Amino acid sequence: MTIFEIFSLLITLTALFSYLNHRFIKLPTTIGVMLIALVGSFALAGLQHLGLPVGAKATEVLQRIDFDSTLLQGMLSFLLFAGGLHINLADLEKQKWSIAVLSVAGVAISTFVFGTAIYIGLGWLDVPLGYLWCLLFGALISPTDPIAVLGILKHAKVPKELEIQIAGESLFNDGIGVVVFLVLLGILAGEQQPSFGHISLVFLREAGGGALIGLGLGWVAFRLLKSVDNYQVEVLLTLALVTGGYALASAAHTSGPIAIVCAGVLIGNHGRRYAMSETTRAHLDMFWELVDEIFNAVLFVLIGFEVLVLTFSRHLLLAGLLAIPVLLFARWVSVGLPVLVLSRRQKFSRGTVSILTWGGLRGGISVALALSLPASPQREIVVAMTYVLVVFSILVQGLTIGRLARRVAGSTTSV
Repeated sequence: MTIFEIFSLLITLTALFSYLNHRFIKLPTTIGVMLIALVGSFALAGLQHLGLPVGAKATEVLQRIDFDSTLLQGMLSFLLFAGGLHINLADLEKQKWSIAVLSVAGVAISTFVFGTAIYIGLGWLDVPLGYLWCLLFGALISPTDPIAVLGILKHAKVPKELEIQIAGESLFNDGIGVVVFLVLLGILAGEQQPSFGHISLVFLREAGGGALIGLGLGWVAFRLLKSVDNYQVEVLLTLALVTGGYALASAAHTSGPIAIVCAGVLIGNHGRRYAMSETTRAHLDMFWELVDEIFNAVLFVLIGFEVLVLTFSRHLLLAGLLAIPVLLFARWVSVGLPVLVLSRRQKFSRGTVSILTWGGLRGGISVALALSLPASPQREIVVAMTYVLVVFSILVQGLTIGRLARRVAGSTTSV
């Protein structure tokens, strides 16, 4: 099949699954389409066991889709910009310390706690995965996925303060997680020495450089938007900002995700307020909302079908199930410690730690990072466990976070 035929098939399936979900299942779109794709994957696998070649054909098509490149170099920039576009800078300013600490310290704490705990747990199961590999696994699974989080939060009815914390953290911590992942991957490959100075330099270049590029390009786009009043041109300028900005940040070896989030927040606030007419704002919002919804749905269909190309065994499934409580514990520690420290300076809603722990959803970014690992037996272990964690996160945590928020969130008090 050609690239166009694969793309046509994906769009057709996504539209069909979205219709079926909206008409009959009535789950949030991202969860519904992924669930249908997952059920379809198991059905295709069953037909394959019965001797029908349908499953093999579907697997062949999926193997031609580079999930890593499709998400990290394709969809991600559009989805992050759409998310950043609707983040209120005033709300972000109020939560800047909690978002910054959760994004940076939270990822580091979770990586270490999860990596150490899963290393011990896999030792009990006789699953051969070294400690550095476990830390690498922790780095790719610790960041919450903004695509999953923002898609679910629309329906979860989480208190406003917590919604800003969860959304802000998820938009920034994936960039931090990718930096930690790349550093550990370099150490594992023997390309880098694990010195504090080198790690700090990589972090500064990736995160700081990405933020500077994003803000710089966002300011240029802001000036261009301010000089015209034509919504077709202005939508094209935002498209150029997203695609060109991500490509430039990646070419400069800085964080593309952080660059695009910063650009999105700048355009969504100063650009929307000072550089756009009411007509442009309406068209821009409608355009990026459609891009967000379509790409989100396509991505979650891909996640659902990805099970067809993964290698599973009873041991790997058991290891994946073991990783669920380990990840939740690591998330609880990585959220609880920063909140405990920050509670001396600011107040948090009752149930903040519980909601942040359960609302830390994992999604396509973790799967893409796992699939980008070099071929090895360890890679197969990490990929299989990552998939189990992502499916649990989206289907179980995603469907219950709203109920948990309504139950535990209440009056503002110190934590």
